[in-house]
Amino acid sequence: MDEVRPTSGAQAHGLVPLFPPGLQAIYGECRRLYPDQANPLQVTAIVKYWLGGPDPLDYISMYRNMGCPAQDVQEHWHYVSFGLSDLYGDNRVHEFTGADGPSGFGFELTFRLKREVGETAPPTWPAELMQGLARYVFQSENTFCSGDHVSWHSPLDNSESRIQHMLLTEDPQMQPVQTPFGTVSFLQIVGVCTEELQAAQQWNGQGILELMRGVRVAGGPWLITDMRRGETIFDIDPHLQERVDQGIETEGSNLSGVSAKCVWDDLSRPPEDEEDSRSICIGSQPRRLSDKDTEQIRETLRKGLEFNNKAALPPINSQRQSHERPQSRKDSLESESSAAIVPHELVRTRQLESVHLKFNQESGTLLPLCLRGRLLHGRHFTYKSINGDTAITFVSSGVEGAFATEEHPYAAHGPWLQILLTEEFVEQMLGDIQELSTREETKLPKEFSWPEKKLKISVLPDSVFDNPLQ
Repeated sequence: MDEVRPTSGAQAHGLVPLFPPGLQAIYGECRRLYPDQANPLQVTAIVKYWLGGPDPLDYISMYRNMGCPAQDVQEHWHYVSFGLSDLYGDNRVHEFTGADGPSGFGFELTFRLKREVGETAPPTWPAELMQGLARYVFQSENTFCSGDHVSWHSPLDNSESRIQHMLLTEDPQMQPVQTPFGTVSFLQIVGVCTEELQAAQQWNGQGILELMRGVRVAGGPWLITDMRRGETIFDIDPHLQERVDQGIETEGSNLSGVSAKCVWDDLSRPPEDEEDSRSICIGSQPRRLSDKDTEQIRETLRKGLEFNNKAALPPINSQRQSHERPQSRKDSLESESSAAIVPHELVRTRQLESVHLKFNQESGTLLPLCLRGRLLHGRHFTYKSINGDTAITFVSSGVEGAFATEEHPYAAHGPWLQILLTEEFVEQMLGDIQELSTREETKLPKEFSWPEKKLKISVLPDSVFDNPLQ
């Protein structure tokens, strides 16, 4: 639970003797931008996270920003979080690791909301939105990067707005700060429509953000969110869709994985063979992913959120390379970012003859992106089930470290399935599943089958995944 109150002058100016140094450093950057707003309104977590409260952000300050007429930037409210970085340096929230690396998670969130005519105080709903994102970071330990997207599937302010998702970018005014506990950068939340989110998924977040900067009503140079915006950037300027299509064609997609509603079945064996069937089983405990596979899939999804030239998954070898490896043009199922994994229990790779993949509508509409934006560019794409350990990774022939091979294109580690598709087969599949690319909803259930490849894909209603007994 939060409360709104003004900060005291002494607190805002850092005059309290025990004023936490991490907090003071961020306040200093705020004072640089807002020297005449020493006592901004602040949303404060009543019970701090480190005392068992539900909200990870100790404070969210709210400033009135007059914009910049010279750059055609309109007046707006500017929100700044305190708590994703290490404010205290005493291990109460974040492990203190020294001043050289990132402080806490290494960033704080900001948000810029268009000020409506007659508004004298900032709306407080963005504070709860920021707390929700912070809870995700703390619980998943996944950090955000500029260019990331967040599928929210609900109006950000709980209204009827079309602004239902978010992209993240560097705050245009706030500079990274050095604190005694490490560095802190400022990532700004940008509200977007569903069509803009989908374009960011199919191409990349940075590209869409750059297009939005050129459209005043969609954000302009400082990417100010207007919850009353009723048109997408593609409605406002139809030529922008051509820019996106061209980007996907030449660069591919930076999205390497999604959490999804999906299952897979091994059709090579009779369905009563419970040991190897991956369909939803009621009353039986599905086999678990190994620790190493779990870490690798988690790294895939994490790296999929980052804006990298090289998509990466986690360690296939358990020995960490200590020397710098030359950048390879080939995509890799190994990650240089994750810590060395201790050797895990050996997992038998099972080669499968025939598989059946099942996706819900939302996951199914991403299949063309997976094939065109990822596999045709020599990359990989992972669906990780939100309902359990099941995962499906599509890999192209150029991906290193995969356990699926051209000789055995369908292979599994427990509930993790890898499918290797040749470029020729990807082109064939794209032609066959073309209807999934259209904006209109596909009539479900929908089935696609390639008997010569022993592959079947079904797109099914959500109820099949939510209620396995049906």
